[in-house]
Amino acid sequence: MPIYEYCHVKESCQRGKIFEVSRSVHDNPLTACPDCGKPVRKLISRTNISTPKTNSELRDMGFTKLVRRDDGVYENVTARDGESKVMHRDRPETYPNLKRTIGD
Repeated sequence: MPIYEYCHVKESCQRGKIFEVSRSVHDNPLTACPDCGKPVRKLISRTNISTPKTNSELRDMGFTKLVRRDDGVYENVTARDGESKVMHRDRPETYPNLKRTIGD
């Protein structure tokens, strides 16, 4: 079950001004503190987003990572089979094949 943060609207109680409650996503938000009954409001909290760490993880997820090496020259560090490792701005045949990685 997710953990939600709530804040007392006016005065806090023994839980403190901000407190956490584990609730189902199907439950309605709390309007009163479960301990003291005073009014509370739900806070918007930070979320944990997992991002790929390595070039191979990026490639496996369908991303293409280009690293600038010179003016108009990029290294494709996530190149797949049949793709060029080096991309030149003026040579379209060296561009990554995005149709292989982008789907509907």
